[in-house]
Amino acid sequence: MPGIWDAGHRRTTIGLLTLVTLVAFEAMAVGTAMPSAVAELDGVAWYAWPFSAFLVTSVVGMVVGGEVGDRRSPRPGVLAGVLVFALGLLIAGIAQHMAVLVLGRAVQGLGAGVVIVLLYVIAGQGYSSELRPRLFGAFAAGWVLPALIGPLAAGLITTHVGWRGVFLFLLPLVGAGLLLLLTAGSDDAPAREPADHPRSKAPYALLAGAGIAALQYATQRLDLASVALVVVGVAALALGLRRLLPAGTVRARSGIPAVIASRGLLAGAFFGMDALLPFVLTEQHGWSAATAGLPLTAGAVGWVVAAQLQGRRADVPRQRVLRAGFLLLALGLVATATSAVPALGGWPAYLTWFVAGVGMGLGMPSVGVLLLDQSPEDERGANSAAFQISDVTASALCVGLSGVLVAGAADGGGALLPAVLAAVAVLSVPALLGVRVAGRTVPPGQEASAAATTLAAT
Repeated sequence: MPGIWDAGHRRTTIGLLTLVTLVAFEAMAVGTAMPSAVAELDGVAWYAWPFSAFLVTSVVGMVVGGEVGDRRSPRPGVLAGVLVFALGLLIAGIAQHMAVLVLGRAVQGLGAGVVIVLLYVIAGQGYSSELRPRLFGAFAAGWVLPALIGPLAAGLITTHVGWRGVFLFLLPLVGAGLLLLLTAGSDDAPAREPADHPRSKAPYALLAGAGIAALQYATQRLDLASVALVVVGVAALALGLRRLLPAGTVRARSGIPAVIASRGLLAGAFFGMDALLPFVLTEQHGWSAATAGLPLTAGAVGWVVAAQLQGRRADVPRQRVLRAGFLLLALGLVATATSAVPALGGWPAYLTWFVAGVGMGLGMPSVGVLLLDQSPEDERGANSAAFQISDVTASALCVGLSGVLVAGAADGGGALLPAVLAAVAVLSVPALLGVRVAGRTVPPGQEASAAATTLAAT
């Protein structure tokens, strides 16, 4: 029986997971290393720029990766993306000035965006519909496990070797993952005529990325100038996304638009609270920084466990699994409001965030499977790019919004509980919307064929 670890898929699977894990590890680890880098390079005023630069260029890279994947074989594009990512690691690792570090992060973001999208294209070409739930379950582990060990490993490297090691030590591992991927399987995908895609959307990606960065910066300032930044950011983001997302995504129109909207709803609801929870535990209950991060570990464990379980049930229609994921995410979010109740000491967060993680473990792989199942071969790249852009955009906006709601109460000396309840109420909206949107992720005309495919998988 074929599987993602059989002889025909093993090297590809290992290569995919290695690159996913390394990109995720770098994203998680850089926050730990950045204070030391800023101190050594005397760049406190530049602190936010390495993060913003990565975000903006990663959106551009996603679009470029999607265009490459739709025009020709994805493997040369992965090679180029990984080399660009590795170049960014090298630039950041040898930087002697904050401007050079920012440049390195920008180069990393460009390469990472290309790679992440093309890995989805390769998954669509190399794995059948029956194998994709297992593959995306493995992808979930590749993304989530770095969240568990990344900050600790980066802290140890920064302490004993220096912050440069966080960037430089990844270079040989990146090369190993690339070698496995490029030597696995065949690469006989036909090249496609670029006439079908006459104009690149990269400028719109740059516009959208800049809009996201402006909105994030505005939420950090919370002054009069931030109002102008919000206006500029919203305008840039709206203009960019109008060209980057399929028509009907905002309305969650049936089919691919609903799938892409679902990815954003999942990411926004979960990561908005994931970023907020440690702050609540430290401010309301006096937990240490290390202890406040432990409920996030519980959420990551729930995510990985549920992702593996859904991979074993390819016979269950993906839209049903997705709906269950949204329901559990909404339940976890609402229950996590108890973490701000003074009398409870924050302890319910361990269980409630585990439940939210289970919801993500069911939902995230399901939307990946739905995306590839419904994407024509010559549109997998563009759809995968829109898929990732929806995630990045919703995450950034929800993290910023929840941060503003709670930070305003904390800075003003007000009660934290009402602010947390307001943030939870806001973040629960996309999760509850997702319960309804999940039913639209398979168009009515395709439900019968999807059911037949599910039956064949059993």
